[in-house]
Amino acid sequence: MGEPGIRNIVILGGGTAGWMTAAALSRALKGSGRTITLVESDEIGTIGVGEATIPTIHWFNRIVGLDEAEFIRETKATYKLGIQFSGWNGDGSAYLHPFGTFGPPGDGVMFLHRLIRARLGGMAAATEDFSLTAQAARAGRFATPVGDPRSLRSTLGYAYHFDAGLYARYLRRHAEALGVVRTEGKVARVEQDPESGCITRLVTERGDPVAGELFIDCSGLRGLLIEQTLGAGFEDWSEWLPCDRAWAAPSPVEGEIIPYTRATAAEAGWRWRIPLQHRTGNGYVFSSRFQDDDAARQSLLDALGEEPIAEPRLIRFLPGKRKRSWVKNVVAIGLSSGFLEPLESTSIHLIQSGIAKLLALFPRHGDDALVAEQFDRVFGQEVLDVRDFLVLHYKMTAGRDEPLWRYCQDMPIPDTLAYRIDQFRASGRLVLSTDELFRDASWFAVMDGQGIRPTDYNPMIETLSEADNRRHVEAVRAAIAQAAAQLPPLPLPADMAKV
Repeated sequence: MGEPGIRNIVILGGGTAGWMTAAALSRALKGSGRTITLVESDEIGTIGVGEATIPTIHWFNRIVGLDEAEFIRETKATYKLGIQFSGWNGDGSAYLHPFGTFGPPGDGVMFLHRLIRARLGGMAAATEDFSLTAQAARAGRFATPVGDPRSLRSTLGYAYHFDAGLYARYLRRHAEALGVVRTEGKVARVEQDPESGCITRLVTERGDPVAGELFIDCSGLRGLLIEQTLGAGFEDWSEWLPCDRAWAAPSPVEGEIIPYTRATAAEAGWRWRIPLQHRTGNGYVFSSRFQDDDAARQSLLDALGEEPIAEPRLIRFLPGKRKRSWVKNVVAIGLSSGFLEPLESTSIHLIQSGIAKLLALFPRHGDDALVAEQFDRVFGQEVLDVRDFLVLHYKMTAGRDEPLWRYCQDMPIPDTLAYRIDQFRASGRLVLSTDELFRDASWFAVMDGQGIRPTDYNPMIETLSEADNRRHVEAVRAAIAQAAAQLPPLPLPADMAKV
C-alpha cells in the first residue's frame, strides 16, 4: 500500500477557490513529491465579489501559513464583527447577528435559557446587550479574543471584509512559492479513460496537455469537469431560496468604517454593503421571478445614493448544490459544487470546508468510491445545514408585503428547519448536530431577530430562583457594557493599512 498512487494533481480554475485550494494543498503536501498544476485563463472572469467572511477564515489562514498583518495589508481587509439585518421585519427594523457567543464565558448555551426565563418573567432587554461582540460593533470598538476562559474577551469573535481578487493574488504567490505551476489557457478538450471514465488530462486551446490522477474542479458555476463532463447532477433549491441574481457595484471608500456587513431587505430581495480599506462593496440580490434585471439595477443605484466607481455587474446563479461533489477522480470545490446565496457570507467558508474535507480524506488513488461517498456525505450535510439557516431568514420575515416576501412567508419549508423552529418555540432549545457551521449563538441571534419567541426554557437552570436568575442576567448585562467600554477604538482605514 506504499505506492504513491496520485503523483499529479490538477486544479482547473483560479480565482478564490482555485488559489485557496492550491495554497492549502501545496502546504499540506510539501515534500511528498507530488506536483500541483493550476490551469486558468486570463480571458475567463471570476465572480470575485465575495468580500465578506465568517470567523472560520482564521483556521484557513493559519493552515496556509498567512501572517494576519500582511494578509490585512495585501487584501485591503477590514474587521467584521457580524451582520446587521435591516428591514427584514419591516421598514425601520434592525437586528445584529454578532460573532462570538452570548453571555459570560463558559455559559453560552445555558445562558440563552437564563435570558429566555428572565424575559418570560417580564424583563425587557435587547439581545445585543448580552453579546460583547455586538456591543463592540455598535460602539466602533475592536479587540481580538483572548485565550483566558475566565475573561469576557474570550467570548469575542471576528472575521474580515476583504477584496477577493487581491486575496486570490496573495494566495497565488504563496502557492507558487511552494511549487504550484500555473498554466495559462482555456481548456479545449477533456480526455477520459475509455474504460473507467476517469479524466486523464486537460488540453488547452493552444494544445498544451496537463495530465493528472486527481482533478479539482474550481471552474465556477459552469462546473466544466464535475457537471459538463461527468454529469454529477444538481439539486435545485430555488423553491426555498428564491433569489437567483445579483447586481454588484463598488463605490468610494466610506469615511467611517462600520465593522459589520449590512444586509438590507428590499422590494424583491436584499442589498449588501461591505466596507473595505480602498472601496465599498455594494450589491442587490434579487429574484428574477419578482423583478426584472433593469428594475433591479435601478433599485441598487437609487439606494446607493452616489455614483459607483465601476459599472454594475450582473451575476446569475441557481441556488442549490451538486448531487455529488466527488465523481470518479474529480472533486468540486467552490461554486462548481453549488451555490446558495451570499446572505450569511458562507461562500468562502464552503470553499475552505471542501478543502478541509479533501485533506482529511485525501485518497491513495483519485478514483476511490468509498472516499468519494464519505466526502459527499459530510460535505452535503454541511450544505444542507447552511441551507436551512438561510431559509430561516426568508421564511420568518414579517412586516413586508411585497410579492417576494409574501411568497416567502407562505412557502413550505424543509422538514429539518420546521423541526428546529418548533423545538425553539416550545422549549428554547436549539437542535444542532456537533458538526454544524452555525452554532447556538448564531441560530439564537437570527431566530430572536426574526421574532420567534420561546414559550419555555430548559428546567435545568431552575437551581436559581426566578428573582436570582434575573439578577444574574442583569449582572451579566452590566459586566458586558463595562467590558465593551474598555475595548480600544476600531482602527481607521489608514491605520488598517499599517497593521
